[in-house]
Amino acid sequence: MLYACSVRNTAVARRSNVKKAQLLVRWQSSSSSTTTTAQPADTTRHNNKVETTTMKFATPVALLALAASPLTTAWSVNTPRVIAHRRTFAAAALFSSVSTETVGEEATESFRLAFKSDGSAISPWHDIPLEGANGSYNMVVEIPKMTKAKMEVATKEENNPIAQDIKKGNLRDYHGPIFWNYGCLPQTWEDPNDEHPVLKVFGDDDPIDVVEIGSKALAMGSITEVKALGVLAMIDDGELDWKVVAVAVDDPLAAEYNDIDDVPAAIKDGIREWFRWYKTPDDKPLNGFGFDEKFLNAAEAKEVIEETHEAWKKLKNGTTEAGKLWIN
Repeated sequence: MLYACSVRNTAVARRSNVKKAQLLVRWQSSSSSTTTTAQPADTTRHNNKVETTTMKFATPVALLALAASPLTTAWSVNTPRVIAHRRTFAAAALFSSVSTETVGEEATESFRLAFKSDGSAISPWHDIPLEGANGSYNMVVEIPKMTKAKMEVATKEENNPIAQDIKKGNLRDYHGPIFWNYGCLPQTWEDPNDEHPVLKVFGDDDPIDVVEIGSKALAMGSITEVKALGVLAMIDDGELDWKVVAVAVDDPLAAEYNDIDDVPAAIKDGIREWFRWYKTPDDKPLNGFGFDEKFLNAAEAKEVIEETHEAWKKLKNGTTEAGKLWIN
């Protein structure tokens, strides 16, 4: 019932945007120097399950709107392919392009989505810059909206590919679809050694999570420029697990949403309740939330992001012990 309730709440909040979301198949404009290309996979070897998809380091434009999205898997043919337009980032001068290479069988423990730049392996956690243009952030998309496979950047594996989470020897899937694009911000880290001064809990040892609430489904492994709108302090099994609420800068909703108060209450309630209940089918307790369960605003979200970025810097330079985490 909770999944259905969340779907209804989200649908009500977005009904006014359904028509333009369904028609969202045109290119989004960028700077005057932007060139637009549709980029199919440039290398596919099905016999040994290696597929490489090249995308310019840019904000992807997906062809699938929420209103028309059926339930899919992360690898389904209904999952949007990356269609990218090239944009130059000052912070990303080292990268002329980023490609993803699929290794192993989909929906098995062997599956990995690895990242490369100019033919060399890179880490989506450590090598992709945090900041985009004009105060935005670069989101690494792990889970496209309306899918169930619990994909994540593998922080303990070499070069940190995206893999499906495993619990008790089994591939992990949500019990119902997630209704938003989900991923993380690179070059951030929630330090498990640092106690929050107000909430009195420690970080969850992962990059900070992002819930992207735009009208488009975003492809797994795509790098998307997002605007931070607010943040929710989720407490999961006694650990602090921040959820940044954001919208892609090229999404039509970005013109309407600039801070958390611009986001309809139905969407915020849907996010909170989805994350409160999603583990209970596995006999896990309800998740809790700090700050009286309120979403903090955009300015506070940026402060939280900056704190996790500073924690990542200490991890990267060796000031903080990495433990089993892979650091390049």
